[in-house]
Amino acid sequence: MKTQRIYIDTSVIGGCFDAEFAEWSNGLLGDFRNGLFQPLLSEVIAAEIADAPESVQAVYAELATYNAEILTIGESALELADEYQARGILTPNFYDDGLHIALATVAEADLLVSWNFKHIVRFDKIRLFNSVNVEHGYKTLQIFSPREVTTHGSEKD
Repeated sequence: MKTQRIYIDTSVIGGCFDAEFAEWSNGLLGDFRNGLFQPLLSEVIAAEIADAPESVQAVYAELATYNAEILTIGESALELADEYQARGILTPNFYDDGLHIALATVAEADLLVSWNFKHIVRFDKIRLFNSVNVEHGYKTLQIFSPREVTTHGSEKD
């Protein structure tokens, strides 16, 4: 079976240290550690955590050792992110959220995982992102929270 390639945004890494999200973010980290999933990271995440606490940077560094694919910002991703802006899906203040989605889309990630329920993990936004993606010749992107993806806490049959 093909290993699922999962793009995580910065909220998942920070979630490892947040009481509300730690159980599920750390569970997903364990899934990456165990080779169940392949992490897709990006230049955007690296830039966003540059000034983060050392513990957050350490989780990113650890993820990078798990056969991670590091995505670079190319013209195709910028065009998609710009189109999300042009359609008013996200405001300019949240351009990087769209860039996360565009990078995952262009890389043909199996999933994007995020705790950002305001701009990313929202049914109405996901439909709008995917309509742009399909219009531009890409497949739709599945977007979930870590709780829906990690095997941590799942019942064993």
